[in-house]
Amino acid sequence: MKPLKSIIILVLLTLTFSSCNSNKNNQETVLFQCPMHCESDKTYTDAGNCPICKMDLQSLEPSTSKIENTIGISEESIFNLTSDWNTEEGEQIQLRDLKGKTLVMVMIYTSCKAACPRLVADMRNIEAKIPDDKMDQLNFALISIDPETDTPERLKAFAIENYMDEPQWTFLQGTESGVREFANVLAVKYKQISPIDFSHSNIISVFNPQGELMHQQEGLGVDNNETIETILQLIH
Repeated sequence: MKPLKSIIILVLLTLTFSSCNSNKNNQETVLFQCPMHCESDKTYTDAGNCPICKMDLQSLEPSTSKIENTIGISEESIFNLTSDWNTEEGEQIQLRDLKGKTLVMVMIYTSCKAACPRLVADMRNIEAKIPDDKMDQLNFALISIDPETDTPERLKAFAIENYMDEPQWTFLQGTESGVREFANVLAVKYKQISPIDFSHSNIISVFNPQGELMHQQEGLGVDNNETIETILQLIH
């Protein structure tokens, strides 16, 4: 866990401190920069995507609202990420909107016929071992690695089909760069191998209510006792 946490801290620090002090007058040009600094400190005058990693360029102009929303969030928290996401209900949120509950998260895509159904079964198996009176302290989130195909409508249908349409379940569709950014933070690897297929890591991650990574379960159908124990410690 320590090496992975170090990676998370490094990535989130880069994202958190990518903004510099505001300019002295409101008419000065706003600059944009890759959050991963792929081209060192190169800046752009227009918003867009990094030509190397394809992540959204971030404004170097500070945002008061973002500073206020990150009060109480540590450098290790995924809530420092500022990408926008659509839920299966069609609502637009940021990850920090999930703050306050223990998070159990996995990255899948709905057209997968191999690993993803087993990951979904693993998530259901974890849910089944949590006492009903503790369920309101949990949020099970499934993030699509195929945002072009997995629209909110498709995610909603998938949730209903798999009996995952209760309040503790959340499905998220992001932008291509937002998904890649989140996957990088979690050390989840994925690659499109055909128009409808992806190869990807099989990792379920547990975060505390402040968005800090506490445990990862890797593999399909593996012993989840440690995962359950971590969750129960967080929601006691």
